[in-house]
Amino acid sequence: MAQHRFAILLITVSSIAFSFSGLLLREIQAANVWQINFYRSIAQTLVVFVLIAAVNRGALLQLVGRVGRYGVLAALLQGILPICFIVSMSNTTVANTLFVISAVPVITALLAWVLLGERVRPSTRVAIAVAMAGIAVMMAEGMAVGSLFGNAMALATALLFSIFAVIVRAHRAVNMLPTIGLGSIVTCVICFAVTGHDLTVSLHDLVLCLIWGAVIAGLFGNILFIAAARHLAAAEVTLLMLTEFVLGPVWVWLFVNEVPTAYTLLGGAVVLSAVTGRALADLRRGARRPPPPKPLP
Repeated sequence: MAQHRFAILLITVSSIAFSFSGLLLREIQAANVWQINFYRSIAQTLVVFVLIAAVNRGALLQLVGRVGRYGVLAALLQGILPICFIVSMSNTTVANTLFVISAVPVITALLAWVLLGERVRPSTRVAIAVAMAGIAVMMAEGMAVGSLFGNAMALATALLFSIFAVIVRAHRAVNMLPTIGLGSIVTCVICFAVTGHDLTVSLHDLVLCLIWGAVIAGLFGNILFIAAARHLAAAEVTLLMLTEFVLGPVWVWLFVNEVPTAYTLLGGAVVLSAVTGRALADLRRGARRPPPPKPLP
């Protein structure tokens, strides 16, 4: 019981920490999407690989070598994910991005049904339909106010992560944690190529990128989350992760006065309700499916 309560605390701390991602992006002064991703990913790579090596007594290379071809695919997805994520928040509100991405659990359930033949309960089918309706509301508003591209990038982030989650489910015997570090290397390579080697940023922006990658994404967002999630039911993890999606828009509203529109709030409320309802239904059934991977890059 004490271990369970401690795991809940760690997941909550992880979600709160990750909720500051949007605010950090808004506080960056001049660095572009590619420069941000480059330095953020360098810091995340170092933290993830150092911690993996420490926990596994230096067996980092052996773990990397065991991920296999599906691990390579997972790493490629992890490499593209943060780019889509930051491009999305750069072209729409933080609220839009996070509310769309919050649908990852139900999108993953849909893909697992189609690709893996997993059984989908009626409550999950309802949640999928409701969440898609909420996303449709935000996408329609995006067409009206000129933020459709940002919303589309948020949906791409959610889809890519859901595919990653399905790969993890299908290959549970393989330790996919090294793919997070490998994915960060992929991000660095892409960004280095796109920037034309122009990686000069201010000290202010560099510090924020390194904090984002090392502390928020590397330590809290991945290592801490994964260590705690194995001790909780998938539904518990899903509910606790909603803290991130609720608080993220609050921070940018309080500190940079970024106010989401009524349609964003409506669509986001619909998506969050669908995800919450499905998680609560799973809890009532006592479902103990493996918890989903962390749904934010």
